[in-house]
This record gives sequence, structure tokens and C-alpha cells, in this order.
Amino acid sequence: MAQALSQTNLPQVRRLEAVGFRAWPAASVVYDGSWQVRLTGGHPSKRLNCLVPLDPSDCRDMDLRIEKARKRFEAYGRPLYVRETPLTPKPLLDYLSGQGWKPFETTDVLSADLTALELPDTLDYLPSHDIGRFVDASLALDGEDGGRKPALAEILSSIKPSTGYFIKEIPGDGPIAMGLCVQDNDLAGIQSLSVSDKHRRSGLGTEILTSALRWARISGARSAWLQVGADNAPAQALYARFGFAKAYEYRYWRQER
Repeated sequence: MAQALSQTNLPQVRRLEAVGFRAWPAASVVYDGSWQVRLTGGHPSKRLNCLVPLDPSDCRDMDLRIEKARKRFEAYGRPLYVRETPLTPKPLLDYLSGQGWKPFETTDVLSADLTALELPDTLDYLPSHDIGRFVDASLALDGEDGGRKPALAEILSSIKPSTGYFIKEIPGDGPIAMGLCVQDNDLAGIQSLSVSDKHRRSGLGTEILTSALRWARISGARSAWLQVGADNAPAQALYARFGFAKAYEYRYWRQER
């Protein structure tokens, strides 16, 4: 990865990984040493279906443990993905590379100091706590298969920290923007921020993000974090305007046959 371990704040990475897991919980989580195995039968999201090593020094018996994980994933009908973060042991990456694995899909994890943030003066949206309404908005805006509604509802219902659903709707036109904020003690995670194609560049993303961050700060959050595709230039630009800066990045590995 682009960031060397010596240049990365590993305690911050560990904390953001932990709150990230709680903000988007997998149905099944088991550990093999410090390797976390995340699986969710009802939803194909890679964040919910991956192997995540969490200790740079835990690289014993790699071949046996990878094969054990592969069998577990196969039982779920899932391909095995390994999620690489700054906590991943380098010997494991060398092993995967030697076995024909390739990295793909890099995501940046960004953070911001909410206590020092000057939020724009925009229209405020009050948070909803209606999971069904948010699920419907999410499926509509992201163009997902409606058959995933039960699985998405189950994921959202499993989030333990305080959550706020922010939705902008137009009567007769349905949802046009949404965002999810998960407040975990003094950290607020922004999830699923989305604006419909025909309403982009209209300021809705700024309004939803501002509302979520203001709600989080009033509720006691001091820092905010989010995850965004490294190649998503419009979203990166939006978050930079709010003072978000890169904390670290992660990417997935898969075996190419």
C-alpha cells in the first residue's frame, strides 16, 4: 500500500477499524487469532464478507489459515476476499502475491475534528429513526435489487450505537438524497451518503452531510470519519471542503484463477 507502517498512526487505525465494524455489522464474526472473519449470507457487500487481519505480527501458519477461511466462505457461497489495512502483516501480503492473489478496489478512510469544524449555513434535516423508510431510499438511490431489502434492514437493525437517518424526499418523485450517521461515543461515522443522479451538483450532498455532522456534534461527537473510494473525485472534493483528511487506506485481495 502507499502508506508505510512507520507513517501510519496504528492506534488510530485500530480504533477506526473497530468503530467501522460496529457501524456496519456482519451477521457472523469469528476470529482466527487476530484475523477477523466476517460473513453475511443475505448481503454480498465486501465489507460484510471478508477476512481482516488486525495484527501486523500475526502471520503464523498462513497457508493453513487461508485455506480454513476459504472453506468457511465457500460454505456461505462467497468468494474469499482479504481486506488489507496498515494492520495487515507484510508476510501475509507476500504470501498472497506469491499464490496469485491480486489487490483491487482501494478505499480511503477519512477523519475530521468536529470540535474545530465550521459547518456551512444550510437547510437542516432532522434525523429519522425509521429503518424501513431508509432502506427504501437506499435501494432506490443506489439502484439495488429490491430482494435485498430484508438483509439491509437486518444489517441496519443490528447497529448498536446511536444512529440517525437523513433523507430528502420530493412528493411524487421519491427520495433524492440520504445519509446515515452512526455515533459511537465521541466518534461519528458517515455512511451511505448518496444523491440521485439528476439532483447532483445542487448542494444536496452538502446539506445532508452538514445536518448529519451537526446532529452528531450536538449529541457529543468530537471526531467524524467516513470511507470513500480513492477514485471518487467528486466525493473526495466534497469531504475535503469539510476538513476531512486521509487517515489510512484499505483495499481487497482476491485470488485470480
